[in-house]
Amino acid sequence: MEMQSTPPSFVERFFKVREKGSTVRTELLAGMTTFIAMAYILFVNPNILADAGIPKEAAIASTIWIAALASLAMGIFANYPVALAPGMGLNAFFAYYVCGVLGLHWTVALGAVFFSGVLFLILTVGGIRQAIINAVPRDLKYAISVGIGLFIAFIGLKGTGLIVENSATYVSLGHVTAPTTLLSLFGLLLTAALMARNVHGSILIGIFVTTILAMILGMTPAPKGITDIVTTSLPHMGETFGQLDLAGAWHYGLISIIFTFTVVELFDNMGTLIGLTTKAKMVRPDGHIENIDKALTTDAVGTMVSAMFGTSTVTSYIESAAGIAAGGRTGLTAVAAGVLFLAALLFTPLIGLVPAFATAPALILVGALLMSEVGKIDFSDFTNALPVFLTIIMMPLTSSIANGFAFGFISYTVMKLCAGQYKKVSWIMYLVSIAFLINLALRS
Repeated sequence: MEMQSTPPSFVERFFKVREKGSTVRTELLAGMTTFIAMAYILFVNPNILADAGIPKEAAIASTIWIAALASLAMGIFANYPVALAPGMGLNAFFAYYVCGVLGLHWTVALGAVFFSGVLFLILTVGGIRQAIINAVPRDLKYAISVGIGLFIAFIGLKGTGLIVENSATYVSLGHVTAPTTLLSLFGLLLTAALMARNVHGSILIGIFVTTILAMILGMTPAPKGITDIVTTSLPHMGETFGQLDLAGAWHYGLISIIFTFTVVELFDNMGTLIGLTTKAKMVRPDGHIENIDKALTTDAVGTMVSAMFGTSTVTSYIESAAGIAAGGRTGLTAVAAGVLFLAALLFTPLIGLVPAFATAPALILVGALLMSEVGKIDFSDFTNALPVFLTIIMMPLTSSIANGFAFGFISYTVMKLCAGQYKKVSWIMYLVSIAFLINLALRS
């Protein structure tokens, strides 16, 4: 800990670092941890967008710029330790359904993303998004945090190779003795041991050590020269900037694509924010989340800007939980991550040297930490227990936070009605449950 007797610096005052029980060093380390956990998006998102027909170099540039600017805005404006980037799942819907199945041009899809951002902003300014979040029962909020924990732990387990696809049982145990799996397990145990001893930046240390060992053992490429670390040929987004087709998106239909973008992103982002803010101790005893209106406004504006830049919907990233687990409690964490995204314009070759199996242990450990919220859930009332269970289990099994939210909302409303406890359900819960039913029907 830094000396608390010295006068706080401007950075500490602006981000309320000391007030949150943190230090500048801890926040910066947390930002680095979040960035490394999210760095894969710099390579995955452009590949997905390229499948939709978007020029890859422009997709790389737009991905980096929107991740950097949106994360900076979230940190400075909302003071949240949450980084943003184009959302996984939403980019797949964009590329493989809207542009693939429906056959729409990517410029039309960008127009739909922009309209969904406008709707987000209207709902936020009108207080509707905040009201929806505040209307979520406390047990469901805890369940969302637990569900996200299982979801990201599942991603981490797949990344280590411990869990693999199986045609008969869907998933099964992988090859535990595979070299990359063994090294990933070493990274898991090393990081866990460091965390047990309360070592600052333990997750980041674990990732670095695992990556270096992978290079020494020849499991991942090591830098051979300066060109493997720094590039002077910066990617640019000239081919996608401002190319969204608003008229085409509106002409195609409000319900078919704009509504789906809006509903899925609304609750996917909501679930992520609830889970992350719960872990960051930003939720008051009455369930109110501090600065949630600013966070949602940042997300809404970020979505509109992402469409203008030429990428799919930007959203809060569950990988921010890695930074929160490393001690991040303020917007300085998000700012640090945002600055590193900007630096990625120069260091894109270096980012690619960190293998997925080196970052997978961080996701498993964060999932374990998020599971701690399960002890706060009241399972004695079955009208709460079933919705909580469905919320938790559907997130990892459907690979969607929004789906877990949908089944939780719908089952909670139905269970309370069946038990004659309809007065315990707010009108917002009824409306949102109906919206989820419509959305599930449209997507089925």
